[in-house]
Amino acid sequence: MISPLAYIHPNAKLGNNVTVEPFAYIAGDVVIGDDCWIGPSAVIHDGARIGKRCKIHTAASISCLPQDLKFKGEITTAEIGDDNDIREYVTISRGTASRGKTIVGNGNLLMAYVHIAHDDVVGSHCVIANRVSLAGEVEIGDWVVIGGHSAVHQWCKVGSHAMLQGGSLVNQDVPPFIIVRSDTMRFAGINKVGLSRRGFTAEQIEEIHNTCRILFQSDMNYLHACEEAEKQVPQSAERDAIIDFVRSSKRGVIKPYASAER
Repeated sequence: MISPLAYIHPNAKLGNNVTVEPFAYIAGDVVIGDDCWIGPSAVIHDGARIGKRCKIHTAASISCLPQDLKFKGEITTAEIGDDNDIREYVTISRGTASRGKTIVGNGNLLMAYVHIAHDDVVGSHCVIANRVSLAGEVEIGDWVVIGGHSAVHQWCKVGSHAMLQGGSLVNQDVPPFIIVRSDTMRFAGINKVGLSRRGFTAEQIEEIHNTCRILFQSDMNYLHACEEAEKQVPQSAERDAIIDFVRSSKRGVIKPYASAER
């Protein structure tokens, strides 16, 4: 159903069974897939590429202009996959000349007031809670959970299956599978509950735990800890994902575990 009170540019391309509620605005250079719902007063700007079965709630702004002084009006996109639930007042900027596009994967829940900045890459099945802000060129892996009121610094990376506690201020890379304490921005353990819910076996979780124990609780520097983990922990996709992430980090990795006494 298309409300007569909505504005849809004649060049916009809408799939089958798309609902557009009153006072929504859809620009011309827009593609929206089948079975999407565009809520009241949502704004879909030029450059939006939205997949199937997405819900864009009240006053969300998709593919808005980048908040970047280097942006010169170049033609860029914001590409959103299937089955995303994008709640009230979410803003997703389109890309700049740096990457050319902002990407959001499939099956994500972006809660109210989330901001996804220019050239970000967000994976699939993430839960990003209220008022989280991602600066430009951030990369978020799959199945990441970010607690409310958190902020991620420009160029930072967060690995798959990681969990950031609410109020986290992330200025270094977060390896996959781990939990980060918001008060100290240190390693606080592995995301055992989340991994178990997603079908990781007890053996896989134990390998992740052993790898992280060496990396974050051995008092070795990360370079030596990676080498030690390769010696002590049997080779697996999970072990290698953690080690490769740490070795390839350009911003540095979050601090290791520290007890309250420290």
